[in-house]
Amino acid sequence: MSNPNQSMATRPISVAALALAMSAAFTIAATPMAAQAADTEKCFGVALKGKNDCKAGAGTTCAGTSKVDYQGNAWSMVPKGTCEKTVSKTSPTGHGQLKEFKEVKA
Repeated sequence: MSNPNQSMATRPISVAALALAMSAAFTIAATPMAAQAADTEKCFGVALKGKNDCKAGAGTTCAGTSKVDYQGNAWSMVPKGTCEKTVSKTSPTGHGQLKEFKEVKA
């Protein structure tokens, strides 16, 4: 219902204020994600079966689709700087990789 005491001039101000408030809320909500992304990196070959963060090669869709432990084309997000120090039983180096790789026998 319309408020008969509210002038037509104040309605656009109310709509603008609402839009501004929503914009600020979305910006604040997105900030932690951006900060988190800056502090992490994709690490291939460290996820356990079904525990990867996203796509694990052809025939898979997203999170939780890796078929085996330490799959070379499945990745998980890890703290920046720790990937190549994390054990991977199928990696040629024995540690996680920043790019996907062909597994070696464990």
